[in-house]
Amino acid sequence: MNKFELSRNAFGKLVLASEEGVFEGVVPVRAFPIAAPESGIALVDVDGHELAWIDSLDELPAEARALLQEELKNREFLPEIRQIRHVSTFAVPSTWEVETDRGLASFVLKGEEDIRRVANETLLIADSHGVQFLIRDVQALDKASRKLLDRFL
Repeated sequence: MNKFELSRNAFGKLVLASEEGVFEGVVPVRAFPIAAPESGIALVDVDGHELAWIDSLDELPAEARALLQEELKNREFLPEIRQIRHVSTFAVPSTWEVETDRGLASFVLKGEEDIRRVANETLLIADSHGVQFLIRDVQALDKASRKLLDRFL
């Protein structure tokens, strides 16, 4: 990993200062946002050219880590489903009421093909507007949520 410093400018943009220069408007990009969200992060310039690579957020100083985590959170929108509270019908389309890490949400599932398995116990569910919801670990859901989900898998 290259030595660098991160800060924000007066406009709230991320700034990277390294031996190669000072770059404003830097964007962090996760290599594996679902499987390894804390590892493999590239810092790219406004043209998409990689300026720095971070093997793990844990290797950064606390201030830089906090800046990157805040930037990633603002940039990415992937609510994680913690509980499935209600499903309107077991036929599709159906309306789902879920509890996520970002609060309560309701969405319409158009078809069973909108539930994709991305890892052994990880699912991505696309709603009718294209918003992606993540279930990181199906087995970590409560029994009632798993029972509702099983009807669609």
